[in-house]
Amino acid sequence: MQRFRQLDLTTRFAPRIPRIVTQCAVGLVSAVLAILLYSALDRITVGKGAPFALCFPMMLLATLLARWPAGAISALLGIGYAWTVTVPGMLGVRDDATAWVTLIFILLAVVLTIATAELFCRAVERATREREQQIADRDLLLQEIDHRMKNNFAIVASILDIQRRRADGEAADALGTALARVESIARAHRHLYRGVGQSDAVQMRAYLGDLCAALADALLLRGGITLACSSDEVDVPRDRAVSIGLVVNELVTNAAKHAFGGRAGGRITVGFRQRPGGWTLLVSDDGVGMPAAAAPAGLDHGLGSRLIPAFARQAGGTLTTESGREGTTVTMDLPA
Repeated sequence: MQRFRQLDLTTRFAPRIPRIVTQCAVGLVSAVLAILLYSALDRITVGKGAPFALCFPMMLLATLLARWPAGAISALLGIGYAWTVTVPGMLGVRDDATAWVTLIFILLAVVLTIATAELFCRAVERATREREQQIADRDLLLQEIDHRMKNNFAIVASILDIQRRRADGEAADALGTALARVESIARAHRHLYRGVGQSDAVQMRAYLGDLCAALADALLLRGGITLACSSDEVDVPRDRAVSIGLVVNELVTNAAKHAFGGRAGGRITVGFRQRPGGWTLLVSDDGVGMPAAAAPAGLDHGLGSRLIPAFARQAGGTLTTESGREGTTVTMDLPA
């Protein structure tokens, strides 16, 4: 409906060109085309063609392009030309009763054709307005939901932060990790609903860049330990982007806490790349590597180790881990 409405030249050219000017121009051009086409065909048929035949499709086209005034102008000029120039030569006497009866039926057909086309245009216009109103109402509702969701995320994050500040030891670490997870989801939400009419996808370069910057601040990565993030400009569906962000959150948090073994310097790298048939997430560090023995038991570490595969499954990805003396690299391959 929207594409058909764009055919209305009076709307497209307004207000630069007045509607009546557009309608007169369209009516005149369509009538001239009908006359020229008939003249060309008349030479082939040697005066045996129907003089009014081409007037009807042209007046229909004029009505669809510029509404009924254009169709009326096209009909008046085209049929007037045929009646005054062509019909007398074909019938011999223009005042013949049969000719006038024929003209009356032609005029009735003209009125019905233009009226039908005009009613169709109005129906399209009405349907388009209703659709635009529905879209406007939906966008307003989404904005309200977006606003409420942002408030809810802010409240939850504030409560967790207050509890984290009051706690110490493992409880503070666990609350800090929970806070980072909530903020990861909140950032995905902000990047998804960043304006009216956005698609159901998250732009990963901006999302991961924002997430890594927040993780660097939250984990107090200062001095020799740095966090670098790079990503291709790709859009990922919302639910999968949230899961990918949670995987990044867990992997970076684990690397910051366990990869460097008390070393003052180190580097954590996050990369998201598009490949044929999907995407690849890489999170690597240049730390001491994972020990061959079981990792030390701890609330955050143990929970994170269980959450990472769960988040990867939600994203539809497959995890592989490579670890050695030069560090650890976790790769998650995701089909498109």
